[in-house]
Amino acid sequence: MTTSTALLLADLTGVAVFAASGASAAVAKRLDLFGVVFVGVVAALGGGIFRDLVIDEVPPLAFADWRYAVAAAVTAAAIFWLHPQFARLRTTVLVLDAAGLGLFTVTGTLKALDAHVPPVGACMIGMLTAIGGGLGRDLLTGEIPVVLRREIYAVAALAGSIVVALLSAYGQAKAAPLTAAATFVFLLRLVSLRRRWSAPVATLRPPRTGTRGPQG
Repeated sequence: MTTSTALLLADLTGVAVFAASGASAAVAKRLDLFGVVFVGVVAALGGGIFRDLVIDEVPPLAFADWRYAVAAAVTAAAIFWLHPQFARLRTTVLVLDAAGLGLFTVTGTLKALDAHVPPVGACMIGMLTAIGGGLGRDLLTGEIPVVLRREIYAVAALAGSIVVALLSAYGQAKAAPLTAAATFVFLLRLVSLRRRWSAPVATLRPPRTGTRGPQG
């Protein structure tokens, strides 16, 4: 198997994982078949479409290569019909979702750097590539996006994109170091879930009531 074939298979696997995540959320909201497939496709392809549009690669790969859209749609449709059995695999899906997060962080950041986007911008694009699909999924299903809540999700993607940018700056953007970067994002996400790590949340204090007596 060639390197390009391996990367394609890994990419399509990530697409399928995020499509399953989006479809599961849509099933929980009692959407019909079209709604489930639509949310699944958005979850799977949204981040990559955003990335390609930002770096001016048109048409986006999700539209140029039919395999991406088909993989997302078929997976989402399968979840619609098989969701009772799929619901038992929540832990497996979370693990695969973390793997997809790491993969898309690395590929998104690298693609932005290859398009001559400055490192800071490339890190932002890498993060948004990884989390963009989930953001679209949550908005379509009427949820506060998970990336804006306590979970270490976007932070893990951003940390991974910074690692990729540093590797590229020092000429180490090779298979082994990049695999290590994806693994770092993967493990950070899983450990944060296991230990229930979260980003700081503002503490809301009730307004102080005055005790001033009557005037005059």
